[in-house]
Amino acid sequence: MAVLVTGGAGYIGSHAVAALLERGEEIVIVDNLQQGHRDAVLGGKLYVGDLRDGEFLDTVFGENSIDAVIHFAANSLVGESMKDPGKYYHNNVYGTLCLLEKMNQYEVKRIVFSSTAATYGEPENVPIHENDRTLPTNTYGETKLAMEKMMKWFDAASGIKYVSLRYFNAAGAHASGKIGEDHNPETHLVPLILQTALGQRSHISVFGDDYPTEDGTCVRDYIHVSDLADAHVLAVDRLRSGGDSAIYNLGNGTGFSVKQVIDIARQVTGREIPAAIEARRAGDPAVLVASSDRARTELGWSPSRNKLEDIIGSAWAWHQANPTGYNKQ
Repeated sequence: MAVLVTGGAGYIGSHAVAALLERGEEIVIVDNLQQGHRDAVLGGKLYVGDLRDGEFLDTVFGENSIDAVIHFAANSLVGESMKDPGKYYHNNVYGTLCLLEKMNQYEVKRIVFSSTAATYGEPENVPIHENDRTLPTNTYGETKLAMEKMMKWFDAASGIKYVSLRYFNAAGAHASGKIGEDHNPETHLVPLILQTALGQRSHISVFGDDYPTEDGTCVRDYIHVSDLADAHVLAVDRLRSGGDSAIYNLGNGTGFSVKQVIDIARQVTGREIPAAIEARRAGDPAVLVASSDRARTELGWSPSRNKLEDIIGSAWAWHQANPTGYNKQ
């Protein structure tokens, strides 16, 4: 039986595919290559197409014996989601509806969902717990929450069990050096810092240094992308063993400020990395750190690459070897 990975040519999806390959799983990948890259797919059977295309999904499910799905495919830029909410509802929410309907039709009853801690909005508590209030402050987070709720009702009606994994900032690159982070446009802090170290940007922008934190800059939770991939695989195991639907936060439990991330990147790269303080961005909370106690207890997940120096070091090695990212086809 195969695991279907939607968005498996993307950053986190490709690392999940690599983790599945390492343990000998049969893998089917669906990606429309809007943001994904063929070169990021290290194995498995790749189908290029869109989840909203019913005939395409009939081909995927009809040609393969699939017993579980890991669902990454989604648009994920917060700023864009606020300017074009229709795009996010159509791709993220409607795309997930199409996927769940085909899963039900082909009697595939397990799905692991790549969600986001943006479902919480402004945090009630630090660190954030799974039973905290969900009140997204942007369209992206709202669509992810809608996708989670849709899975809840498909479970109630059709018995499709789900595990939703909520997390913030993935960073780093695979130990093999074959896959890493390449977005266009790039919006994530670590690759933006490393592009500055490579001389591709004049400076890294720091949006606000007057927050109520130790050094005045925002604090965030960073997790190595391979640790995130491992959590998705463990979630598949939970569902295969008869586990019920559940939601888990994934985090290191330790936050790093923007200035800390830049300083550690300077140490790792040996580069100056100029930084410029700019105005705060609207809607940026001071501290976002997730508690992953439940995932550690119930999934047996424990991040093993949690030193920020190691996370940035792996990313730096990949960016040095691939300064312009993957080959653009």
